[in-house]
Amino acid sequence: MNTTRQGAAVNARGIGVEGPRGWAFQGIDITAEPGALIAVQGSSGSGRTCLLLALTGRMRITAGEATVAGLPLPKRMGTVRSRTAIAHVPGVVELEPALTVGEHLKEQALLGHRFQGLSASLPWGKRQKEATRARIDAALAAVRLDPGTLVKGLGTHVRDLERIEALRLSVALGIMHGPQLLAVDDVDLKLSAEERAEAWQLLRDLAQAGTTIVAAGSEAPADALVVRTTPAPAAAAKADAASVAAAKADAAPADAPVDGSGPAHTTHPQTGETDATGETDKTDKEEAAHAFAETGRA
Repeated sequence: MNTTRQGAAVNARGIGVEGPRGWAFQGIDITAEPGALIAVQGSSGSGRTCLLLALTGRMRITAGEATVAGLPLPKRMGTVRSRTAIAHVPGVVELEPALTVGEHLKEQALLGHRFQGLSASLPWGKRQKEATRARIDAALAAVRLDPGTLVKGLGTHVRDLERIEALRLSVALGIMHGPQLLAVDDVDLKLSAEERAEAWQLLRDLAQAGTTIVAAGSEAPADALVVRTTPAPAAAAKADAASVAAAKADAAPADAPVDGSGPAHTTHPQTGETDATGETDKTDKEEAAHAFAETGRA
């Protein structure tokens, strides 16, 4: 089922994010048509997460030029933010382990109604409830997450989900309101080979349905458009480059419509684990989270 209005074309020339202490990433070129599957590869600390946030209008680029859905960055960051969504970004947008699958889905559906300005007296009438149910069902179908296969159905707590199930839920929340572009971080982190193939197939299917996908992972599929980030210089790697750069971000540009295309599904670290690169990756995620918080909006 097509969950998007139309995918966003992405064009970038020499973009980067720099703060007084160094670069988070730099020199990135991208040319992608609507509905493309873009795979971001790079070592820990090379700015993968920051690139995802920059392309979705959540972090200000400080070098180069870029457009997303024809909108220039950083000039139209607010509008880009409203037409994109992010999912599965550790320390930024994660699932809350204590909540159930159903609670996450209902919360996201209700956030969409609020951001889209739908007026209805409480308690909601039958029409609004049916619309919410249909939106949730469509998102679950798009990511092939069947509640019947979960331990307690929609009442299953996030902490009881398998990693691939949690990823599917995160993506379902991200696409629920039809973004033109979805950014997904750490797609294949700690997944088996079979699960990695499942994860990339999920994103491939969404791209083929029309949503532009930008995903960071360790092993990109052969049919993806690969974008590689490289580690920042040693001095910058030791610094808080991402958070310093994002401090320059516009929290709410004047042109930003609040249309709810990408409301937040908020969060708490699911496991607190790091990848094989250890503390460097943890620090990178923490700084990205801090930088993201500067925008004041998901």
